[in-house]
Amino acid sequence: MGRSTFTRIAMAGVFAAAVIVTSAGPASAVSDKTIYLPYGRGYMKFIDDGDVFEICDTKADGHGVKGVLKKQYLAGNISTIFTEEDGGDSGCDKHPYNVGNDGWYQMELTWNGGGGLVESGWFNE
Repeated sequence: MGRSTFTRIAMAGVFAAAVIVTSAGPASAVSDKTIYLPYGRGYMKFIDDGDVFEICDTKADGHGVKGVLKKQYLAGNISTIFTEEDGGDSGCDKHPYNVGNDGWYQMELTWNGGGGLVESGWFNE
């Protein structure tokens, strides 16, 4: 077998392996995402396994935190899916919501004591 024949066979094998790898199963879901408020005031986390959002006030300063989930539909309009607040009690608040691939989602988190908001990037499954 000549060198060029061997090269062609090797390249065909690489191409076949690439096709198998790229077509093996459905697209994978997004992984967990977390955004944090400055000064350790709290966080909002998307837990992909179960599609649950966790909103946590992590500083006993008399102010809670507010998490918002927004969705941008394929047509381009943006709407608020839910608002969830945490503070004044033990533990974090959780809000289940099934994130799909029919649009893009963004988490927003604010501290109820004032200041700006923290946003995640847009994501979907």
